[in-house]
Amino acid sequence: MKPDITVLSILVGYMEQQLKIIKELSEKIFFSSKELSSEKDTYYVALLLHNLYNAFEDLFREVARTFENHVEDPSRYHREFLKKMAIEVPSIRPPLLSSRSLDVLDRLRRFRHFVRHAYNYEIDAEELLHIVKILEGSFSSILKDIRDFQTWLETVVRGISSHPSESEEATEDRNNH
Repeated sequence: MKPDITVLSILVGYMEQQLKIIKELSEKIFFSSKELSSEKDTYYVALLLHNLYNAFEDLFREVARTFENHVEDPSRYHREFLKKMAIEVPSIRPPLLSSRSLDVLDRLRRFRHFVRHAYNYEIDAEELLHIVKILEGSFSSILKDIRDFQTWLETVVRGISSHPSESEEATEDRNNH
């Protein structure tokens, strides 16, 4: 079953909101990572990276929920979920991510997992900066992938609104007589 115009329009608005959050977090990351003079600074940037991935994943979850993409293996939920964003679902939706964006976000996902579960380990500032550098070099292409998907979605919404379904036309005809 394909989503209706209301569900798709809500997704467009949600994506716009999430993109603002993603941009704000990325600006903080890129600015704050310029000088990691203490362990506190390192942990702050690590937490921002953690939150950034969560913001991406929340966006992807809404896309999946809208288009009924389900993850079968709960033990590999986050990885499988991310991979689904890079596949086309024929006659339903295009891929949301390119393979390059998938690779970068998967790296960020693994780092988020480490931050979330490594209570006794110190975060390596060099590894953190390496991830920030990879993210910074790919960030505009990740945003482009998401914007391209959003543009496709807006085109679908416009198409539906300019061509009401037969059932909507029948309802209008009944209401006019």
